[in-house]
Amino acid sequence: MRREGSQWTGLAPVFFKEFSDQLRSWRMRILEILVLVAAVGAVFAAAQQMKATVSENPFVFLDLFTSAKQPMPSFVTFLGFFVPLVGVSLGFDAINGEYSRRTLSRVLSQPIYRDALLMGKFLSAMATIAVILLALWLVTTGMGIVVLGLPPSGEEVARGALFLLVTLFYAGIWLSLAMLFSITCHQPSTSAIASLGVWIFLSMLWPIFAEYLSQAIVGPMYTPMDQVRQAGMSAALARVSPATLYGEAVQVLLNPAVRTTGLVFNAQIQRALIGNPLHLSQSLILVWPQVVSLLAGCCALFAVSYINFQRREIRA
Repeated sequence: MRREGSQWTGLAPVFFKEFSDQLRSWRMRILEILVLVAAVGAVFAAAQQMKATVSENPFVFLDLFTSAKQPMPSFVTFLGFFVPLVGVSLGFDAINGEYSRRTLSRVLSQPIYRDALLMGKFLSAMATIAVILLALWLVTTGMGIVVLGLPPSGEEVARGALFLLVTLFYAGIWLSLAMLFSITCHQPSTSAIASLGVWIFLSMLWPIFAEYLSQAIVGPMYTPMDQVRQAGMSAALARVSPATLYGEAVQVLLNPAVRTTGLVFNAQIQRALIGNPLHLSQSLILVWPQVVSLLAGCCALFAVSYINFQRREIRA
């Protein structure tokens, strides 16, 4: 007999239960401590370096995220490394973990549809990541106020909020990828290794392959125009990686002086040195393709996971 109710019946109980479990799990506590210590160290080192130039920089709070002091990398660099790990850790056993514990058939025997179960797990993981990112941003802002001695401006707060949103989309890609492997792979260890393997390939190896592929496509470079074509092709191929899209979006949002994400010519450098920093709306228009691509990648991977999960046979 068909159960009465919407296909989203049970979404709220799944969401709150998963959200509570994730926030209290030892896995998340360890990751939160690692991310917090690394981020606070990077921000503190950057703040100490920037204290002497506070009065000269109108966007000093944004530099807290992007400035680096050897041997510490920048706050953005740490997030680019840890955010995929957090997304993978929350999604690699979302479904096959239920299979391993033999609880999936019991859960679906309740008035909870597959749609609600998968969406609830995804939304709870995204909410957990959002809480972590918001806490990091508040800690960073508080440290900046204490060390630098002045509050952020309205535009800096807006750019910081957009930076958090883009980071959440970036995390959603790796979360959706991990959930996809969690559905297709029977063992959580297999899905974890597959997710981390894709992350390593796209983030570290693909930019190198993109360089060689662009050289093979363009061919021999005899003129400056050939070099420009090869560089443009390499940049286009590199944008297949979510890490490249995220890096370009963050660079523009947190640095108002950046006026392009592609090739930079001498005339553009001169205009950038002479002109004023871009307004927030102009920076957002500049990185709109990257932001939409990150969101589209997250939605596409979740859609594939949804289709596969609907076709998956569930046995008691």
